[in-house]
Amino acid sequence: MPLNARYAHTNIVALDWRKLADFYIEVLGCTPVLPERHLDGGWLDRLTGIENSRIDGIHLRLPGHGENGPTLEIFQYSSAPGETGKDIDLPGFAHIAFAVEDVETALETVKAAGGSAVGELVRTRIGEAGTVTLVDARDPEGNIIELQHWK
Repeated sequence: MPLNARYAHTNIVALDWRKLADFYIEVLGCTPVLPERHLDGGWLDRLTGIENSRIDGIHLRLPGHGENGPTLEIFQYSSAPGETGKDIDLPGFAHIAFAVEDVETALETVKAAGGSAVGELVRTRIGEAGTVTLVDARDPEGNIIELQHWK
């Protein structure tokens, strides 16, 4: 039996949290959820398994889900990436997907803001779910963003 769970957030470990947050705000319409996070202390060391850890960052409300929707948590560790030998402070994630009205225009906007394309824009039918147009892109730190539009 599944847990009584509710999706809360996705975390990206950034090299420059402010710059990456600005990208998601300006390009994809995320909105800051204050306060900014500046975390440290024994509880954080115990949680992460990293001695003397410090995290700085912010939560961004994802577009299209209202005031109580999930957030994108963008954090930066004080340690250099991979310096601790713990996976939790390594930059990145697999990908995050955004539904957009026009995939080509969205890709050009991402590229103009310092991102890049990963592959080609494709259009395909996914069984009974419908037809999707999608492309994978990268944000300015190289994390993958899937831009999609379903019909």
